Amino acid sequence: MARENTFKEELNTQHPSWILNQHEAAQRPHSWTLEMLLRRLKARGAKQDDKFANVLEAVGEFGTFQRRLVALTFIPNILSAFFMFADIFVFTAQKPYCNTSWILAVGPNLSEAEQMNLTLPREPNGSFLTCLMYLPVAWDLDSIIQFGLNRTESCQDGWIYPETNKRSLINEFDLVCGKEPNTETVQTMFLVGLLIGSLIFGFISDKLGRYPTILLSLLGMIIFGFGTAFVNSFHQYLFFRFGVSQALVGYAISSVSLATEWLVGEHRAHAIILEHCFFAVGVMFLTGLAYSLPHWRLLFLVGGAPVFPLVFYIWILPESPRWLMMKGKVEESKQVLCYAAGVNKKTIPLSLLDKLQLPGKKVTKASVLDFYNNRHLRKVTLVVGCVWFTVGYSYFTLSLKLKDFGVNIHFRQVIPGIMEVPARLCCIFLLEQIGRKWSLVVTLLQGIIICLLILILPSEWKSVMVLMVVFGEFSMAALVTVFFIYTAELLPTVLRATGLGLVSLAWAAGAISSLMLIRQNLTLLPIFLCCISATLALSLCPLLPETQDRPLSDSLENYPPQSRITSEDMMSNDMLCDDVTEEVAKNTILNAMMPKLDIDVLSSSSQSRKEEAGRRDE
Repeated sequence: MARENTFKEELNTQHPSWILNQHEAAQRPHSWTLEMLLRRLKARGAKQDDKFANVLEAVGEFGTFQRRLVALTFIPNILSAFFMFADIFVFTAQKPYCNTSWILAVGPNLSEAEQMNLTLPREPNGSFLTCLMYLPVAWDLDSIIQFGLNRTESCQDGWIYPETNKRSLINEFDLVCGKEPNTETVQTMFLVGLLIGSLIFGFISDKLGRYPTILLSLLGMIIFGFGTAFVNSFHQYLFFRFGVSQALVGYAISSVSLATEWLVGEHRAHAIILEHCFFAVGVMFLTGLAYSLPHWRLLFLVGGAPVFPLVFYIWILPESPRWLMMKGKVEESKQVLCYAAGVNKKTIPLSLLDKLQLPGKKVTKASVLDFYNNRHLRKVTLVVGCVWFTVGYSYFTLSLKLKDFGVNIHFRQVIPGIMEVPARLCCIFLLEQIGRKWSLVVTLLQGIIICLLILILPSEWKSVMVLMVVFGEFSMAALVTVFFIYTAELLPTVLRATGLGLVSLAWAAGAISSLMLIRQNLTLLPIFLCCISATLALSLCPLLPETQDRPLSDSLENYPPQSRITSEDMMSNDMLCDDVTEEVAKNTILNAMMPKLDIDVLSSSSQSRKEEAGRRDE
């Protein structure tokens, strides 16, 4: 207490010109610090406007309950990455040969090499043909060895894979000799599932709630993810991949919505960043399992097994109190908040709980048509959709570019996976220092520069090109994380999941466009279009409002949200010059330099000084 009083007295002794001289302040290197102070003052004003933020602060901004909520996202995000990229490792190249076991009837002691030498025709270079065999004959073994076989036909009894030590979909379902699957087609089927699932689950999440949608998504992972290990045909495999992709996008939309609506301030961004870091961990988990397990069915069995403990989420996962409030379930919302406060060992003042009422005393109704009818929401959705299209297109183009350079399949996954973790963690610094909008601008600009370097550098510099592509994926990982946070904060609670579904649709459309262009075997055009689309997205970014330190918008009635004090308004009204009072400047600096100071303690300290001064006057 004495230290606090001494600090305040030192501030009181400062000359007013230290604060009020505008021209000197503009030339000082502390202008950025002053801007940060003003941002914090803006955040205080925003919290006063957001009644839910005040309640969540009373609950405990990041207590045991919130930490547990964030921890519940770890395993599902690891599994999401596992199921999303599993296709890469189950279509490993195989070299087939016709099954000619018919000759074992006349020569049961033949080795595999002798059997192939007698029954398979050869190419001019001496290697065996993979899709032809000699027609079986009713001769004894000596006659076959002496005269040889001449008439050939296509494989009749299936294929063998003598040079293969791993079981994949290729040799499981004999996808060879005209039956080869197009990996781009498989990925397109997966992305079509994402596209459809983003619409379905976005709508379900806003209508039924975050909690049931997450449970439904986890059930989809069990049925279509883990269940992939038991498919009996390639077409069944495609159907299960189509189903699991919908479950994955449903979980991504609902979990981000839930974290956005439960957490406040920087904790919201930190939680989503941590979720995405565990997504990168899931990529490395998949790569390790694929390298060590010899069978693709084992890969889905072992990798998908952790989905079963998630059944316990039925009892421990909370619903979003903001969503409950917007649906008219005021008492349920208060109960959830009180439960969270109890876990955090906090008590919510009744005066704060009583302030939680429906806007306009009626249930807020919203539909997908509001994305067209609401002018501001329409503008935000179009801009965000364009940027997400660019993100999806660029991310897949850079990922597939590594394949063109002949990089090992495991290297293509594990190295970018390792680099994605620091890329996403760097977003913490960007978001806190320059806000959401400028973080988006910086990551987009970085992606444009790297794409230009890939275009300019000669293709003979293979190692340099690989390094540039890896750094491009580094930028894309940061961009995805920043923009996910930004998009969730831009949308109102009543349509947040639906909006995330619409922009996920744009992301999937961009990814499908990338696959279609890559399939045309065009060398420079896909990367050139990356530069063009990213430049267009960059030009649209100024149309988006900043959301850092702004209250979340819950309904369309107060959309977009406006905080009472903004740093731009302060600067435009010359609040740093002679019109500002000494007391305001002192309080601003005090709040910035002592952000963790207990406000109640300061208030009591101030009151005690006033009482002491009053006694001296008496």
